[in-house]
Amino acid sequence: MKTTEQVNSPLTRLFPLFSNRPVNMKREILAGVTTFLTMAYIIAVNPNILSATGMPAGALVTATCLSAALGCFLMGLLADLPFALASGMGLNAFFAFTVVIGMKVPWQVALTAVFAEGIIFIILTLFKVREAVVNSIPTNMKLAVTGGIGLFIAMIGLSGSGIIVANESTIVALGEFTPAAIVACVGLVLIAVLDKRGVKGSILIGIVVSSLLAWGYAMMNPAHARELGIYLPTGIFKFESMAPIAGKVDFSYMTHPANIGSFIGIVCTFLFVDFFDTVGTLVGVSSKAGMLDEEGNVPNAGRALLADSLATTAGALMGVSTVTTFVESSTGVLEGGRTGWTAITAGVLFLVAMFFSPIFIAIPSCATAPALIYVGYLMLSSVVDIDFSDITEGLPAFITIAGMPLTYSIGDGLTLGVLSYVLVNIVYNLIAKKEDRKKISVVVIILAILFALKLIFI
Repeated sequence: MKTTEQVNSPLTRLFPLFSNRPVNMKREILAGVTTFLTMAYIIAVNPNILSATGMPAGALVTATCLSAALGCFLMGLLADLPFALASGMGLNAFFAFTVVIGMKVPWQVALTAVFAEGIIFIILTLFKVREAVVNSIPTNMKLAVTGGIGLFIAMIGLSGSGIIVANESTIVALGEFTPAAIVACVGLVLIAVLDKRGVKGSILIGIVVSSLLAWGYAMMNPAHARELGIYLPTGIFKFESMAPIAGKVDFSYMTHPANIGSFIGIVCTFLFVDFFDTVGTLVGVSSKAGMLDEEGNVPNAGRALLADSLATTAGALMGVSTVTTFVESSTGVLEGGRTGWTAITAGVLFLVAMFFSPIFIAIPSCATAPALIYVGYLMLSSVVDIDFSDITEGLPAFITIAGMPLTYSIGDGLTLGVLSYVLVNIVYNLIAKKEDRKKISVVVIILAILFALKLIFI
């Protein structure tokens, strides 16, 4: 039996992961492996994007893995939550194509902006500003965020496998029924059947089987497989130093008055996107996992946000763009991950991947698509608890749900949802009887104002 001294010891206060509560380690490790496999694509994609700036791809592979591992370890140790971190998609594209290539800013200066963003986030987290934002989101909106993230990651899976494709006339359309699409469909059916039968690790099994099927096709028809983004592993072992990009932050850019304004604009964009993508992910995944407390708040939210901030700051020093909490963490949560051991497991695998990167890089998107689509379905089930009978709650929730996949951004979907929530309820309160007026959190109103300013000026 745990004593009060054990629970409140300095070690457990600093690292709640080491509290002596019962933990199903087999389940946590399985969840961590599942989370890692669904986000392992970042090992290949992040270096591919950032190398367009002139940064060496080999060093970027190592830095991507090491920064992700550090972020996962921080999340597990400090917050005891099953969320994995790595360089964020979208933010890496903004870093490379908008800041460095578009604005002709040296990549060293772009890393400095990411570093500055991390420092600002650490300050905001220590003063509990970010935690207040997370906890101020109304319950129905939290459920909507979960559903919206579900549609968002399902769309990532559907597009990554080629089941849906871009179309100039209709925005999206049904793609061709290629071998990649077939692999994704087989994997999805396999996961569904195994889950229905109660088989543990069904999502992980689906990813592994889909990968083997895709690699089998690549052996039979390598030329067509390459067109579909399916490649055989080019080897087993590989490691490259990150020395060419580590510790390259450069503040000299801000010594010129003409550059200060653009630098602040870059930092603010990183801030907004990272802030609300992370908030949306924490709220949505925690809600689906049933991890919210009695008041509907995310447990250890402040510590989770601090881990995210520290990982971003350290990541900039290692040479990568903003490190953020990955929505793919939901796959591990749905496999039963509930503690920081899930994140620790994912972190260990990122360290291993630094030396076995050819294997993990070769996992095709059509193999991870079934997991994303299935988890999207599971997360969408949260919408049944939304009070759609109250239009002042239901309409903003719907806009949030629809906004995330349609803007292809968790942060932008949350922006539209919060703005609509505040506007609808303020206008309603102006015409409603006093006893029928809705109470709106001051924090949510401030959020709406910031979102409006962001839409106008950024």
